[in-house]
Amino acid sequence: PPNPRPALSSRRQTQLFVMALLPWRKGIVTKIEDHTPTTRRFWIQVPELERFDFKPGQFVTLDLPIHEKINKRLRSYSIASWPDGTNEFELLIVRAKDGVGTAYLFDEIKTGSEITFRGAQGVFTLPEQTDKKIILVCTGTGLAPFRSMVQLACRTHAPAPELHIVFGCRTREELLYYEELKALEANCSLFHFHPVLSREQWDGPTGYVHPIYESICASHPPALFYLCGWKNMIDEAKQRILALGYDKKDIHQELYG
Repeated sequence: PPNPRPALSSRRQTQLFVMALLPWRKGIVTKIEDHTPTTRRFWIQVPELERFDFKPGQFVTLDLPIHEKINKRLRSYSIASWPDGTNEFELLIVRAKDGVGTAYLFDEIKTGSEITFRGAQGVFTLPEQTDKKIILVCTGTGLAPFRSMVQLACRTHAPAPELHIVFGCRTREELLYYEELKALEANCSLFHFHPVLSREQWDGPTGYVHPIYESICASHPPALFYLCGWKNMIDEAKQRILALGYDKKDIHQELYG
């Protein structure tokens, strides 16, 4: 989730209050799958619940046994799956260089392991309904909450006339959920998938995410922007979107790393 600032907004204060009220639960890891050389998928079941309800875009906070102080044990990850009526959810986690938390998850967690978590929580969610285009711009595992959003939207209730994912990564082997999202695009008329590679030539766009969403919005259609991923990408995207003539209130963000 976004890093808290010294002066908390009322929205952030509400989020922290809700977080404090949420109980810690026990999750059981039911499946683990390598997705890319540095990224792994974890499926977690919540035995005490018949169904685990959440809104796409929300996250869970894990309490990992990696430190004596609780504030140094907590790690938050967006839910990558969508609400399907079951008591299981999926996390997509990249192994961070020198990351103590991800080292524990990758080296110690096995199928059948228990994980203590709290959630779901967070306000990085889509509106119930809007007549504006929704542009979801992400890098790396910032794709996780957007996968949740578009999968649910294409299955049930479409919140907008168009949903676009603009996904940036370095190479083809880092293209997360690529086949799945291409298939979803082919079968869901409101969804458009725009992957772009920055360090490898391929049969799709190369470079960075910014020219892609600028092209989508060249005629300045009414739009909402959701940004998730690396800080440098988010900072530049906000500047470019404002330069296109959009308002700050049209931009929502979730910072990773």
